[in-house]
Amino acid sequence: MAYQFEPIAVVRSCFSEKFAIPRQPSLAPAASGVIELLPPYDQPEAVAGLEGVSHLWLLFVFHAAPSGPTHLRVRPPRLGGNQRIGVFASRSTHRPNPIGQSVVKLDGIEPGRLRISSIDLLDGTPILDIKPYVPYADSLPMASNSLADAAPILLAVDWAPAALQQARDQADRLCQPVVEVIEQCLAQDPKPAYQQPGTERRYGVRFWDLNVCWHYPQPDRICVLSIEQILPAAH
Repeated sequence: MAYQFEPIAVVRSCFSEKFAIPRQPSLAPAASGVIELLPPYDQPEAVAGLEGVSHLWLLFVFHAAPSGPTHLRVRPPRLGGNQRIGVFASRSTHRPNPIGQSVVKLDGIEPGRLRISSIDLLDGTPILDIKPYVPYADSLPMASNSLADAAPILLAVDWAPAALQQARDQADRLCQPVVEVIEQCLAQDPKPAYQQPGTERRYGVRFWDLNVCWHYPQPDRICVLSIEQILPAAH
């Protein structure tokens, strides 16, 4: 039996590409976005009562990740990127069906829009459903997962002086916590888990319309080298 779903909303996010998106949303509380509700769900009736809710479950589409039966086994970053486990034992983006779920913080309700933070969603992500987080039912103190029994170890993030000033300038322009978002995301070590960083290798990623460049002066440290605004191509 086949099912067909239509998005009820689209996410506008600080994450312009998949690389460096937090592996869990709560690890980057400064990362924020907006859920733009689509008709007919952009009416006040659809969000009545959400003013008493602090967090939301989002069911969404992994619209930029491969999916299907070719991904029965995956290589989670938490296991070093070399050990394969079954897809149902992981939160890999490569799913039988490209469906994901995240808990996000609800920061505000506006006409046709929900402001959210602590997100791990790519800009343009289609939303299939929104549900309120219910603490007494959704938080289980006795739950366990031996593959991910503790939060990951975070790397130290340093800044080249010029890069830090660039980030502060862009924060003023965008009215966004640019420094905090970059630090929280890079501290999770976004490079492939199986890759050994060298001091000469440079990495780059886009946040908003910014290109962020960094390297690893030491295996357990990141240094942000530059922040540059990506200007629209001339026509």
